[in-house]
Amino acid sequence: MDIHFKCTQCGKCCRDSKIPLTVTEAKNWLNRGHAVQLICEASPWPQGLADDDPRAAHFKRRSFAVTSGMMPTRVAVMLVADIGGACPNLLADLRCGIYENRPLVCRIYPAEINPLVGLDPKKKACPPEAWATDQPILQRNGTVMSDVIGRDIQSSRDTDAIDVAVKNRLCAALNVTDTALVHEAVLVYSPTIEALSSALAFATATEGARSAQAQWRFVSNLPETIENLTASGGIALPLRDAGAASYQHLNFKRDALFGPYPSRDCSILMP
Repeated sequence: MDIHFKCTQCGKCCRDSKIPLTVTEAKNWLNRGHAVQLICEASPWPQGLADDDPRAAHFKRRSFAVTSGMMPTRVAVMLVADIGGACPNLLADLRCGIYENRPLVCRIYPAEINPLVGLDPKKKACPPEAWATDQPILQRNGTVMSDVIGRDIQSSRDTDAIDVAVKNRLCAALNVTDTALVHEAVLVYSPTIEALSSALAFATATEGARSAQAQWRFVSNLPETIENLTASGGIALPLRDAGAASYQHLNFKRDALFGPYPSRDCSILMP
């Protein structure tokens, strides 16, 4: 099936969103004086989990190994620009003020970066006229037709994997050890610009250093999740017991922020 698309410069994708950033992009964003958030989700990682499972391979590529109690676990961390209202780089005429240096995600939009998620125009901010059949073909039978966008998608996936070690050290520098369960929710940390800039500088300057092996905790508002994780040897904390934690727990908003997972009928112990 062909999907046609041409940007109408409506500016809708530049408002009220969370923009995933690479480590380098996050530094640049912070240097411009804009806040960046740290978002964590994790999956138990049973012994012998098959790497040939596409979902497992995708999650493993963008996550680092930790332990939660006696349970092997993998944590995926996103650095995101939190856009409330208009993007600070959106000009009055709806052009991008940093167009030549805009993040990879902005270059790729509305194509999908996750190889397991299909492009659905109904779930994008772009108006109907952007998808008219007289517009250029963006995707044919699931394949992006633009070589430039294709290279940007691959670059984003590659960088996501390269940045994993830095994100591991970043969490250690910020004392981040709480996470949400993948498929269920995310934890959103909002450090100050100064704190995150300093921690990122440290995390990138200590390349090759091993991160401290802290114990990670799952946070959930679902009793069944707490019970299942605890029974599997993990450390699980009810959300009500998190007290004055330095994060937000987002569950029902997760798909609206980051898009759906390819399946939700999987086991609690699968990514």
